Amino acid sequence: MTAAWVFVCGPSGAGKDSVISSARQLLGERGDIVFARRMVTRDVHPGSDHDAVSEPDFLALLQAGGLCWQWQAHGFYYGIARHYADEVLAGRRVVVNGSRAHVMGLATSQERRVVEITAGPHLLARRLALRGRDAESAMTDRLARNTGLGAMQADCVIVNDMALAVAGQLLADYLAGLGPSTATQK
Repeated sequence: MTAAWVFVCGPSGAGKDSVISSARQLLGERGDIVFARRMVTRDVHPGSDHDAVSEPDFLALLQAGGLCWQWQAHGFYYGIARHYADEVLAGRRVVVNGSRAHVMGLATSQERRVVEITAGPHLLARRLALRGRDAESAMTDRLARNTGLGAMQADCVIVNDMALAVAGQLLADYLAGLGPSTATQK
């Protein structure tokens, strides 16, 4: 088994939360794969998987060293609790629903893998509209961000324009097969 941080990234509307949830269910109670919960300074909405935290509490946690990863996106703070670093040190794979901009700024490491979940622009726009969480201008900004970030170096790419069960299985297979001899999957 290879210990690693596995950042699952992609544009808003790609279905990251859904694909991660599907993979989590498929993998069951495997002790070698841990799914990190994000802390976010926004309310919890249907379909999202994070712990809401106030901005002052988030900043206090950051100041106290309670986060191993943190970033800002879409006007919110996101963070991963420090205790997940202990899971990687213990030899586990920790799956993080991450930010493309944050991951693209990290140095390359054997302990860090990237899975990109994406979909075509029309499907992204439709999913954002169906989500009903953002104003029209915020959806436009999220979609425009996709072209401004540039290409991401990913170890595995899942184009989520298929049945959720298929995309979830692809992620579960990647997470379960991750090892020292795993070739780049695209």
